[in-house]
Amino acid sequence: MDKPLLKKKSQENKYCRIKFSLLRISVVVNIVLCVFISYEWSVCPYKNSQEPNFPTISGTVTKKPHENDTILLIWLLPSGYVFDSNSCSSRFNIDGCYLTNNKELYSKAHGVLINHRDIKDDLSNLPTKPRPFFQKWIWMNFESPQNTRRLKGLENLFNVTLNYRRDADIVMREQITLKTEDTEDKIFPQVLDKKDKLVCWIVSNWNENFERVKYYNELKKHITISSYGEHFRKILNQKEYKEIMTSCKFYLSFENTAIHYDYMTEKIFNPLNLGSVPVALGAPKYIYDQFVPKDAFIHVDDFSSPQKLAEHLMSLDKNVEEYKKYFQWRKNFQVKLVNYPTEHMCRACQYIRAKKDYQVFVNLNKWYWGAIGSN
Repeated sequence: MDKPLLKKKSQENKYCRIKFSLLRISVVVNIVLCVFISYEWSVCPYKNSQEPNFPTISGTVTKKPHENDTILLIWLLPSGYVFDSNSCSSRFNIDGCYLTNNKELYSKAHGVLINHRDIKDDLSNLPTKPRPFFQKWIWMNFESPQNTRRLKGLENLFNVTLNYRRDADIVMREQITLKTEDTEDKIFPQVLDKKDKLVCWIVSNWNENFERVKYYNELKKHITISSYGEHFRKILNQKEYKEIMTSCKFYLSFENTAIHYDYMTEKIFNPLNLGSVPVALGAPKYIYDQFVPKDAFIHVDDFSSPQKLAEHLMSLDKNVEEYKKYFQWRKNFQVKLVNYPTEHMCRACQYIRAKKDYQVFVNLNKWYWGAIGSN
């Protein structure tokens, strides 16, 4: 073979090698781009949308609702929550409910659940398409009126209310219930010997003008208080939270709001559940008496000053038999906690599945922010 031909062949081989190398690089780049794009859409499915970042539905994502299913569209709910479209049946024995955050099902949804906290001030992230005649909009809110924005345009927008108030259409709240079985109290005997703290408080939302902060500042002058939470730079995980709660004889169940109808939170029910005696501040004592056994908690209104309360707590600390009396209610009653937000969704779906007649809620603002019984 002559030299020109060999040279030409060599150049062709070199060109082929370069071309093959470029092809491999192109393939690698495309793979990387695909992975990156897939990751972006999986982590931030609404990244370029004006809508909030809705939770991903775990489990059978591709499952479609059955013909007779009641479809509940979760329109606004805080990001980060993960739920299964079949949660109602598997966790709460509520059949025939299909939960979804797929907005393409809006026209077929029997109910649309909207969390008030996530509504924009101008209402721009609410549904804009005409509402089907069979569809009910459900207003969900669990903040007190004092800590809830009063937005114009919501007065007559909803059909159903989902709230802690006893006069709501769907009532969801922690509560004390009668034991269905004669079961032994396993909490108190185990934690009594582990209580190495007298008074505890876990708080993050701190405001010097809050009544609870003023009371705390005065109370700590007369008794030792173990304090935790974001304000005290002692943030607790769930395990630490339970350990702290069970190690305290008394827990400051101080609400961050003024007096409101029926407003009572986990601040009192969690210590009751975990074996600590709540010291309540918030609603008047007669309101607490409607939800909690009188011998299960202590209310600040029973004492003329924080100093008198401190003296009472220190007296109970020295008298074990008197302290034990705050746990007698556990023989017949138990704490029922609410599984937020899945149980709220399922109860909402259960409600609209049972209540198929036309329903409207008139003047939300007057009902929630007005005087009691003014609706």
